[in-house]
Amino acid sequence: MYVIEIENLSYTYPDYTPALQQISLKVRAAQKTAILGTNGSGKTTLIYHINGILPAQEGTVTVAGSIVEKNSLNFVRRQVGLLFDNPDNQLFSTTVYSDIAFGPRNLDLTAEEVCQRVNDALKQLSIIELAERPPYSLSLGQKKRASIAGLMAMKPQILVCDEPFSGLDPDVSRQFRKILDCLIDSGTSLIYSTHDVDLAYAWADEVIVMKNGSILAAGTVELLQDENLMHEACLPLPLLAKLFKDSGYQPRTVEDASLLVKGFLKQDKLTG
Repeated sequence: MYVIEIENLSYTYPDYTPALQQISLKVRAAQKTAILGTNGSGKTTLIYHINGILPAQEGTVTVAGSIVEKNSLNFVRRQVGLLFDNPDNQLFSTTVYSDIAFGPRNLDLTAEEVCQRVNDALKQLSIIELAERPPYSLSLGQKKRASIAGLMAMKPQILVCDEPFSGLDPDVSRQFRKILDCLIDSGTSLIYSTHDVDLAYAWADEVIVMKNGSILAAGTVELLQDENLMHEACLPLPLLAKLFKDSGYQPRTVEDASLLVKGFLKQDKLTG
């Protein structure tokens, strides 16, 4: 099942800079799809079309069976939660609680239903203690959690994130990925942009590789092992793909690679 279908999408900025050129792709439900590319490849522009921030100039974007256009924006934005790269562009209320409640209050829910959604989101993101804090006083990791909580209170079918791990230290990044994994397990579809090939190789289910507003390739993570493709995209090979090239093994995470190496060392001792 596809939650997003894009056909021949093109977009040019007002200064006549072409940003997207004849983009066609399909995104599967309940999977993690990484959009990879260098700065200026069109990742963010593509993401902004998925929930209608940018209107399609040519071609169509279909979300959950509905074409994204002026008359369908309310429906589309209930299906698609968008996480900006900078959470300061997303948080604006005086407290985290009020920020999370803003969306549900615009869904014609009762006060009790709004309260339930906010409390559920606070618990889900493990930020109950931040409820009465002003967003400006939070760390970057806390701001990203608060932003996600605001989206989850809307119960979107699809979560679209622009560089969700930028600026986070490794430990906070791991915690954030666990939170997003839980959302995927509950049926949410995740689409995120990144230039981190190692992260995409370890964590994504499918990848979309972009350059200069065009899609070079789309499919499974194994595409990131293609040296010619990665060279064309001006991206490095994932470190593990490079280390285990031609070995017959394809570990995608450091943990899996460590187990393999330990197995090799153990076998070497037994045969030595």
